[in-house]
Amino acid sequence: MNVPIRRLATVVLVMFLALMAATTYYQFFQADKLNNDGRNVRTLYRQYGVFRGPIVVDGKAVAQSTPVDDPFKFQRKYADGSLYAAVTGYYSLVFAPTMIEASENSVLNGTADELWMQRLRQLFTGEQQQGASVELTIDAKAQKAAEQALGDQKGAVVAIEPKTGKILALYSSPSYDPNKLAGHDTAQANKNWQKLLNDDGSPLTNRAIQGDTYPPGSTFKLVTSAAALETGDYTPDTVIPAPHTLKYPGSNKPLTNFANEVCSPSGKMTLDAALEMSCNTAFAGLGVKVGEDALREQTKKFGFDTPLSIPMTVTESHFPKTADTAELMRASIGQGNDKVTPLQVAMISAAIANGGEQMAPYLVDTVRDSSLRVVSQTSPSTLRTSVSQHTADELKSMMEDVVRSGTGTAAQIPGVTVAGKTGTAENTPGQAPHAWFTGFAPADDPKVAVAVIVEHGGQQGAEGTGGATAAPIAKAVMQAVLNG
Repeated sequence: MNVPIRRLATVVLVMFLALMAATTYYQFFQADKLNNDGRNVRTLYRQYGVFRGPIVVDGKAVAQSTPVDDPFKFQRKYADGSLYAAVTGYYSLVFAPTMIEASENSVLNGTADELWMQRLRQLFTGEQQQGASVELTIDAKAQKAAEQALGDQKGAVVAIEPKTGKILALYSSPSYDPNKLAGHDTAQANKNWQKLLNDDGSPLTNRAIQGDTYPPGSTFKLVTSAAALETGDYTPDTVIPAPHTLKYPGSNKPLTNFANEVCSPSGKMTLDAALEMSCNTAFAGLGVKVGEDALREQTKKFGFDTPLSIPMTVTESHFPKTADTAELMRASIGQGNDKVTPLQVAMISAAIANGGEQMAPYLVDTVRDSSLRVVSQTSPSTLRTSVSQHTADELKSMMEDVVRSGTGTAAQIPGVTVAGKTGTAENTPGQAPHAWFTGFAPADDPKVAVAVIVEHGGQQGAEGTGGATAAPIAKAVMQAVLNG
């Protein structure tokens, strides 16, 4: 072979090796990157060409895929979209999925490891690949009651089954229709997205578990009470100071009670009575007496400052490190830099209702493959012991008094003993306080624990309180669960 031919053969060989190397690099090492590139239309066709499993509530599909005559083959449809948006989220051509559509994506699209047998069966039988169905713990009647009772007010409702941790209702208002983001007309989907982003009500924010956390107001007095009772130095009958006003150290500004009320003519009252009428001065002083370390430890026992997934990631609630006694006084009554989600507040009540054992909250009950065989089922599990059984019983009795004759009478249900706590939380200067209620029923055998927040007093504005505004909403949700 002469020199020119050898050179040509070498060049050709190098070119073949370069081609093989490039092919290997892009098909193997860059495969995931290319498949996940949003510009890769083939990936979208492949994803949408698979029948995505339904999301089910009480036997009804609230999200499902239906065949359509376009290159994507299937269209995601949401029944009662705005009612369940805080739970289902959306699955979109344009935007990343959210909520259950995101957290259970691999199950819904059939690629999860636990569905390998289904994929193997479909491979041998030639069946089209299908995703699994996800059955939720949501109680449809409780969810509807939350929507109707909250109405067009900004806020959120969460209901939990105390003995198991099942989330029975999870609603955020204002809501939105996921169908407007799931359509295959990308231009229209983008237009709808911008409209939602520009909405003053921030409907895309899931107020129940994410977004901006809230000051808990007087619902935090349950935590302060628990910390005091757990020391063994206090009982519900312990008499504590309850002055008309309480001065912040180093300041002439006084801490007062709601509407400048006098808690007790004598300036003293029992811990039980202080919770019943939600006396600020009594609990500010009690928090200082118990101490920051004990309060912080109690918040952790209820789940503050701890990661949580339901399976969606929940924003952590937070108890602040206080700089001085004045800050500790405010933190002890749920003001200052205390921040919570409505789910966290519901978990506090659920733990008390369950004898001090806090169960892990969860939304996914059962996953079934395309043949309706159970792939996985969530078993209730204990997260932590929040308080002792004795303390839980004492708190339960005190919360019963709140609803029986205190600030929470609007939560009373005929023939049922309800335990609860109201809250009215100052927030943005110049705006009305948030209205809170949390509690559970029946108190002697709890079936549901609930937390309600109505931002800025809702329709009642500055006149709105936890007892007047939030308690009736909680009552409606609890009744929906109890009436089945």
